[in-house]
Amino acid sequence: MSLTLIVVLVVVLALFFDFTNGFHDTANAMATPIATGALKPRPAVALAAALNLVGAFLSTAVAQTISGGLIRGEGDHVSITPPLVLAGLVGAITWNLLTWLWGVPSSSSHALFGGLIGATIVGTWDAGSIDYHVLLGKIVIPALLSPVVAGLVAYSSTKLAYFATRRRDGRADGRSGFRYGQIFSSSLVALSHGTNDAQKTMGVITLLLISAGLQPAGEAGPQWWVILACALAIATGTYTGGWRIIRTLGKGLTEVKPAQGFAAETSTAATILASSHLGFALSTTQVASGSVIGSGLGRSDGHVKWGTAGRIALGWLLTLPVAAIVGGATASIARLGTAGLIIDLVIAVVVIVIVFRINARRRVTSAHMTPHAEAEVADATVALEFTRPGDEAAAVASPAGSAGAADREARP
Repeated sequence: MSLTLIVVLVVVLALFFDFTNGFHDTANAMATPIATGALKPRPAVALAAALNLVGAFLSTAVAQTISGGLIRGEGDHVSITPPLVLAGLVGAITWNLLTWLWGVPSSSSHALFGGLIGATIVGTWDAGSIDYHVLLGKIVIPALLSPVVAGLVAYSSTKLAYFATRRRDGRADGRSGFRYGQIFSSSLVALSHGTNDAQKTMGVITLLLISAGLQPAGEAGPQWWVILACALAIATGTYTGGWRIIRTLGKGLTEVKPAQGFAAETSTAATILASSHLGFALSTTQVASGSVIGSGLGRSDGHVKWGTAGRIALGWLLTLPVAAIVGGATASIARLGTAGLIIDLVIAVVVIVIVFRINARRRVTSAHMTPHAEAEVADATVALEFTRPGDEAAAVASPAGSAGAADREARP
């Protein structure tokens, strides 16, 4: 297989990953305003898509962390090769699609890093091909700290918002105004998501071009066509709406009120924008989830569904190692040459087809995000998503399954 064809295939696969990143992470910006009724589902995802597109052009610091820092190299060469980039993307896409199907807000970013790390180590048989200072300082530590920081900020902001608008002498509490504020704050999250997540795919494609000798290693920044293609891919994915994960973040963790949603969104946006400026490739999903949990704890009459939070945390812990294992496995296959690359591509296509066929049978749409559907889906969130297709009959017999059955009956 020619190098040019391999590069083209990997670029296409990278843009598909960017697309899955979009619909996987739409919830980061729009779950809470949809849950509170500040925005209707379809206009919300359209707004998020447009702002993701704009945000992708605002910074390239994160892209340079990936293309010029994570994978070690010598001179104009890097340790990773185009077939290994393809293998890493197969690992990332596999985890992204599975967690989307389960409705779990996992990290697309860490799936990508895990896939690339596993593919590089197995493909080169050299654990030193990874720059662990970059991995630790700009990926792992931010991953551990960002949801905690965002949660603390959201907790404090929610406390402040409720204190400032508390009822006095029977007067209105003034919290309905936060519903309008959510339009601004959720837009800021969508914009910041574009500045961080779209750049990760830009970094991967740039890394691919460097490994193929099509771009000098010293020129670590993405080319203009890479920026444009990645911006369009993530915006298109965002517009499709990751309704399963929107449902989890909007109702599965805590019941979100306007003031609480505003606090969560501003905390998320501030954390992401600061990290993008510093070149930290953190997970916007983890930040958004941390903010929602913090805001739930900050409301005096609020509560957090810790069972759902625990499932999400488990997903966070598994993301990087599982993607690395899949990336390593596909890299070992890629070492077979042309036949190995074809096998890897077939694996990617089979995973994509199977996941989308299962989704078609248990489809979640924007109709399930409307107020009349909230009571039906609130208890079903995540619980049904973790059942296997053959277990649906058993799931229907449970309270969560009953809500799932209502979902299926309401499906267009």
